[in-house]
Amino acid sequence: MVALVRQPTTNNSQLMAKLSAVNQVASFNSIDKDALDIRLLVLDIDGTIAGQSNDVREPVKQAIRSAQAKGIQVAIATGRMYCSALRFHQEVGSTLPLLAYQGAWIQDPATQKIHQHLPVSRTTAEQLLNFFESDVLRSLLSVHFYINDQLYVREVTPETQIYAQRADIEPMPVGDLRNALTSEPTKILALSDDTAIIDQLLGSLRKQYTPAELYLTKSVATFFEATHPAANKGTAVRYLAQEMLGLDAKNVMAIGDNFNDVEMLEYAGLGVAMGNAPPDVQAIAQWVAPSVEQDGAAAAIEAFVL
Repeated sequence: MVALVRQPTTNNSQLMAKLSAVNQVASFNSIDKDALDIRLLVLDIDGTIAGQSNDVREPVKQAIRSAQAKGIQVAIATGRMYCSALRFHQEVGSTLPLLAYQGAWIQDPATQKIHQHLPVSRTTAEQLLNFFESDVLRSLLSVHFYINDQLYVREVTPETQIYAQRADIEPMPVGDLRNALTSEPTKILALSDDTAIIDQLLGSLRKQYTPAELYLTKSVATFFEATHPAANKGTAVRYLAQEMLGLDAKNVMAIGDNFNDVEMLEYAGLGVAMGNAPPDVQAIAQWVAPSVEQDGAAAAIEAFVL
């Protein structure tokens, strides 16, 4: 009797990795690398150059330094607070203004000059707060108001504590957030560990506010974010490239990993999504890099810049 030998099967993760590698090769070959004229490299932070460690790993730093040695300028575009993003700006050796708060706050660390600040109106902030504090949502959300590069919260929840630790900032609990609205907030964020709640929040508020009234996005699956309607990474990168540096979109390469990166990936002459990006974000990119934990940003820089 002949024994039947079961052939080893490929598990789903191995299959997806193989398919991803095939897709990367196909999209890489479809890009005319000789026609590229990249002069500005724009990098997101979380999920792009910083992963679980919350630091930029050495292979990514080395690739960035090599790009700079070729005369390519490097900028940071992030949803983070300016003060929270500053160490990453310094780590990558950027000499350009820092694009923070989804581009609502553009400041030059060298001169401290704020080139652009687009806050949310007090009226809109109060409307959003009333919505977040409805009986259905109040206990489900941690609400953050960002005013003058400070974080104000009703109370420090466990979600806020985790956020503050990664961002290396100190939240200021004020009870009623209306007490903090002496100035207009740069950004409003609502956190929930339940991603379905964030999706419902985004869907509901997009029915209440048009894109001309408010920019609404997710920076990660558990973060709902609202900024001024003209504030997103795409318009911020366009401002930096065209208004400040005299470059065109074709001269820009942008790398990001989430929905708040979509506009800059669409604007850039070469938009690269990380392998850890949601499928809908990967779909709009011209190339998909390996994941952040595989130093995907370095791989992208090496493929198209070096």
